[in-house]
Amino acid sequence: MRVQCVLGLALAVLGAQSALAQTAPSTFPSKPVRIVVPQTPGGASDALARMVGQKLSEKWGQPVVVENRAGAGGNIGMDVVAKALGDGYTLLMSYVGSHAINPSIYSKLPFDPEADFVAVATLANVPFIAVVNAAVPVTNLKGLVSYSAGKPIAFGSAGNGSVNHLLGEMFNTASGAKMQHVPYKGAAPALTDLISGQIQVVFTSLPSVAQHIRSGTVKGLAVTGSKRAAAFKDIPTIAESGFPSFVINPWFGLFASKGTPAAVVKQINADVKKVMEDKELLDKFTALGAEPFESSPQDFQAMLHADIKTWAAVVKSSGATAD
Repeated sequence: MRVQCVLGLALAVLGAQSALAQTAPSTFPSKPVRIVVPQTPGGASDALARMVGQKLSEKWGQPVVVENRAGAGGNIGMDVVAKALGDGYTLLMSYVGSHAINPSIYSKLPFDPEADFVAVATLANVPFIAVVNAAVPVTNLKGLVSYSAGKPIAFGSAGNGSVNHLLGEMFNTASGAKMQHVPYKGAAPALTDLISGQIQVVFTSLPSVAQHIRSGTVKGLAVTGSKRAAAFKDIPTIAESGFPSFVINPWFGLFASKGTPAAVVKQINADVKKVMEDKELLDKFTALGAEPFESSPQDFQAMLHADIKTWAAVVKSSGATAD
């Protein structure tokens, strides 16, 4: 009888612990939350993390600290989050490039992009855009292809296997152009060399280059999305420009470390959806060319799984590698 009582008590305790693990603390968050951005400041990931982080901070009444941990194509920052305690207080600002493409680019990763993370909430679809130095005498993609046939053209990227790199290679294949790839350690230095004329072309996220397009230091030729960006309606899509199958709209979103209670994930997802209703935030997204994108944690996780397979085929076709 005593053994049965002890066993019953043990099972009750385990059941309570399991239930507690799936329950969000009523005070969450009770301390600052960290959002790790695995890219350098100035890009789309950094901009979105800071804008959404500010609104979450206001809603939660707690600081939301954005920490840039760039390097190795995003793997350094991702590893920080993969090894963090799964409690919801360390989040990863990720995007399709580092999370779905890197597994095919790097033969050895210190983490599993699916098993070591929990999908929390998508934030936006962000079209990329083909931009050229202001002195390049072209105004559209067909003109760029013709121009590249007569003289050497170089396109820069954030590194081997980055979305920027793959888009350039995909465009070479689709158009017959033979632009030479120049990898950089991040999108920012590639953009710097584009503006100075060291390279002629960059395929980059629209938010990272929006101000330069408006100021005239670079020219936007076409966006990769399925429709024109609301803030740049005069810039056509690549599909409109003669390449109908060229439609790429990378997602950006938040992940947590594995082991984060489902209820905490659910709460953060709900809070993200709530702040994404804020008109000021939506206006900022629009100004940068980002399209708000809402999903459940389950749908986000499934999308990541599918995209890892999709981009693996693209990477194989391009022959890109970071090793």
